[in-house]
Amino acid sequence: MSTTTGSGPAVIDPDGADPFGWLEEVEGGDALAWVRERNAESRAVLDADPDFAATEQAILEVLDSDDRIPEVARIGDRYYNFWRDARHARGIWRRTTLESYRSTEPDWELVLDLDALAEVEGESWVWHGASVLRPADPGQPWRRALVNLSPGGSDADVTREFDLVEKRFVPAEEGGFVRGQAKGELAWLDADTVYAFTDFGPGTTTPSGYPRVVKLWRRGTDLAEAPVVYEGTDDDMYIGAGRSHEPGFERDVVSRQIGFYTSQTYLVSEVGTPAQQLTLIDVPLTAEVGFHREWLLVELRDDWQLAGAGYRAGSLLAIGLDTFLAGSRSFTVLFEPTPTSSLAGATWTRHHLVINVLDDVKNRPHVLTPPASGEGAWLRSEFATADPILTVGIGAVDPVESDDIWVVTTGYLTPSTLGLWTLGPDGEVAGLETLKSAPAFFDATGLVAEQRFTTSQDGTRIPYFLVGRPEQLSGADGPSPTLLYGYGGFEVPMLPGYSGGVGRAWLRNGGVYVVANIRGGGEYGPRWHQAALLANRHKAYEDFAAVARDLVERRVTVPAKLGAQGGSNGGLLMGNMLTQYPDLFGAIVCQVPLLDMLRYSHLLAGASWMAEYGDPDDPAQWKFIRTFSPYHLFTADRDYPPVLFTTSAKDDRVHPGHARKLAALMLAGGKDVTYYENIEGGHGGAATNAQAAHMAALAWTFLRQRLG
Repeated sequence: MSTTTGSGPAVIDPDGADPFGWLEEVEGGDALAWVRERNAESRAVLDADPDFAATEQAILEVLDSDDRIPEVARIGDRYYNFWRDARHARGIWRRTTLESYRSTEPDWELVLDLDALAEVEGESWVWHGASVLRPADPGQPWRRALVNLSPGGSDADVTREFDLVEKRFVPAEEGGFVRGQAKGELAWLDADTVYAFTDFGPGTTTPSGYPRVVKLWRRGTDLAEAPVVYEGTDDDMYIGAGRSHEPGFERDVVSRQIGFYTSQTYLVSEVGTPAQQLTLIDVPLTAEVGFHREWLLVELRDDWQLAGAGYRAGSLLAIGLDTFLAGSRSFTVLFEPTPTSSLAGATWTRHHLVINVLDDVKNRPHVLTPPASGEGAWLRSEFATADPILTVGIGAVDPVESDDIWVVTTGYLTPSTLGLWTLGPDGEVAGLETLKSAPAFFDATGLVAEQRFTTSQDGTRIPYFLVGRPEQLSGADGPSPTLLYGYGGFEVPMLPGYSGGVGRAWLRNGGVYVVANIRGGGEYGPRWHQAALLANRHKAYEDFAAVARDLVERRVTVPAKLGAQGGSNGGLLMGNMLTQYPDLFGAIVCQVPLLDMLRYSHLLAGASWMAEYGDPDDPAQWKFIRTFSPYHLFTADRDYPPVLFTTSAKDDRVHPGHARKLAALMLAGGKDVTYYENIEGGHGGAATNAQAAHMAALAWTFLRQRLG
């Protein structure tokens, strides 16, 4: 704990000089000295706790366990997995056969060792994924990969071509594709050509720091001289491109992300030649489009009225692409939301479309089969789910060649299971195989998971999940230490999931765990998200406060024993709980947060989120933004619950200055503040399992100390 009584400002004047603006210098000498001092203070209190080491080790055992399910992606006839454990802190990329993967101890072949690479190159590489080119000749091996690596976990990363046969990087001197560190990407067009969208120099990035220009880069040529395929405007958010390599349905696509929720998609013909043409997919700017073989899918965020037909926000529509380009707008409605249901996702197999529906925040997967002729009704079937409080995740094994799907199930008290299912001609489950089951990482005997609903300030029904012993959830045990978690932004739903860390550090030690499904998220689709945008942001905070009050009214807990936790946008949520609802909580954990909403759009990627929060440079919008800017809501003469701020010096998405400045302001006001900043990790806060375990143990120890 750090408490400093000084002559700091009572409030922050948005029209005056920022007394803590110097903390925005991420690697400034004074700023880093302040960070080191705060870290030392926090470690002296938290790391020195007699239970800290045991908590950290218990979490690390879960993260490093060889019994975790190794998630795989099929590439050719091999199944690839990226894996981190105690022996591979940075991680290894490896592969095996399906037959071997089915065994209890698969025979893994090492492809790339990031720890060895980091040691040789003197860089703290963090895996950012890889894209592999499907060979034009099915008889040829899958050879060419583009591997993305981040120094320290930042969003800005590098791309290097990698040979999967020889298991080595292809250096630029040999004609390999290498992209320098920036926010951006390379995408395969063919074996000797990629789309490049990255920082090409002054004027080539958007205000958010993302690519504004796409080039066509041919092997062996100078990237600086590569022809421009598309150039966005100065106000766009992100420009990208790619090619679909589905045989017989190859397409080149340019994506223009105008704002976070507005975009345009173009089909490109004769790419990179004087005859190049772009054809706009003419749908609403807020709609999302997807392609599969002859089909075009359109997912709506807003109502769409056409001549003779109207389609509701949240619907999923289908039409033949050629039919659409010829002018028809005769869509088939594949999904239409109800007051309790929304579309959580959709994935194609070779012959089917699997959609995942949320109904009161519970998964209901369906299989849709398009008519073979391209005209007529789609067949529909539904998966049966045994446990209502269970998340079902679905992904295609290979949408070009296969009707197999990965099915992952997980719940608060149900360890994850990975199944391999095969869909039959009519979408029925023709084969079902459980490939892997994770062990229980904590004793859940006597624990239950429930879903409840409460009413927010404006009368809206708000769902939430809670986990604990029945006597705790009924209030019969009296108030229990309880942690309430939330996010409430960017149309992201909070769904049940197994966490060995939560179980070991909190549930098995007598705590109750609660997850709030507040507005701003995606639990009920676009309408749920849009209900808390911009000037309505306060509704998300009212929802979270309503859940907190409901827990107290039902005698699950009392404010002194109720903690709250959230990160990123959830960190902004925590900042508002801290400054607007301090009487509801006994402790708050605020992770990688946004907090200074006057400056957020000028810091790193912040400009890309103005569709969510508003533009603080517009006086009319700042008027409502100020009402949820924690840095400007703090007043030194008010009491606040103890707060832990955590962030990362390598976070180049949400600026660490947010957490630094509010912590400094509160410390100057003599408040109970604990602050810790990791030196790497990016927006995730940690670059290795050991770092993740340490950061988690800090939070759990803080909560236990403050809540009992």
